[in-house]
Amino acid sequence: MLVAITQKVEIIDNLNETRDCLDHSWVEISSKANFDLVQIPNSLKNLESWLSNQSIEGIILSGGNDLSHVENPKNPSKLRDNTEKELLDLAIRNTIPVLGVCRGMQKINFHFKGTLSLLDNHVSTQHPISINKNFPLLKHSCVNSYHEWGIFPNDLSPDLIPLAFAKDGSIEAFKHASLPFFGIMWHPERVNEGEEKNDLDLLKKIFQKRR
Repeated sequence: MLVAITQKVEIIDNLNETRDCLDHSWVEISSKANFDLVQIPNSLKNLESWLSNQSIEGIILSGGNDLSHVENPKNPSKLRDNTEKELLDLAIRNTIPVLGVCRGMQKINFHFKGTLSLLDNHVSTQHPISINKNFPLLKHSCVNSYHEWGIFPNDLSPDLIPLAFAKDGSIEAFKHASLPFFGIMWHPERVNEGEEKNDLDLLKKIFQKRR
């Protein structure tokens, strides 16, 4: 199965370069989850045609880059924002499974008219989460955390269903009410102590081969 993944944009001022980049650990975890990754350039002129040629069956919106619309964003990229907006529109039209990771979860919520809030104590740490028992696939008890912006219940789009919460009440995972769209605020590609099997089980479930 081929899954397309978005990439972080980095501006290298001294070289006058704009680079797409992706952590190598994504390749390792996707291999363990039994799917292959195709990295999506942020400079494509015809994204729909490119995706069609790649025979993509799933999409991951990866982390990195604040969304451009937030207050005082860090390392924003409108080019990436536009790429991911178009991807989500295509995924809606074609019912393609999507997983949003950290920024990607924020992007899905924003796409469906949700909002974001600044959080405290969610950067470079691990913390426990509580799971919505109506969604038994999630088995996690503690997750990594690398974000300043998050989603409280009053930020959440009405199209999305919360699946997990941090102690401060912010939402750590959600699913769309009718589409195969999921969001998680933690990074499965990074060290997530004691949770690798749960991360792999989640990835395998979201990106099952469609018949």
